[in-house]
Amino acid sequence: MKEITPPNTMENETFESNPLSPHYHSVEFSIQGVELAYQFKLWNISSTPMCVLVKEDSAILPNLKEGDTLDLKFYSSGTSYSTASLKTRIRHITRDQGRFRGHYLVALEIQETPCPKSIH
Repeated sequence: MKEITPPNTMENETFESNPLSPHYHSVEFSIQGVELAYQFKLWNISSTPMCVLVKEDSAILPNLKEGDTLDLKFYSSGTSYSTASLKTRIRHITRDQGRFRGHYLVALEIQETPCPKSIH
């Protein structure tokens, strides 16, 4: 796991690197070996587009590995997209030394395209 000092202007902006990102506001991790499912807000931080913040003492952190592809449940921020389970790769895990000290930034990359909910 790397350590970075992100810029001071860490804002939750629109997701530019992944066009699906604006459609989702949170993601749920259900990992074998971890008793509970964990739900995290999705962030777009300038140095790490589409990531979640995980506390350094979280029980889920030791079970997350860079390069792993997981089935994660994404929750929609609107009505165009429903909740979707999508194959998602962990791009990198980085200890934050800036605004979010005591947390790791876990960068995610969706590996498949969800189908928008059809309107009847």
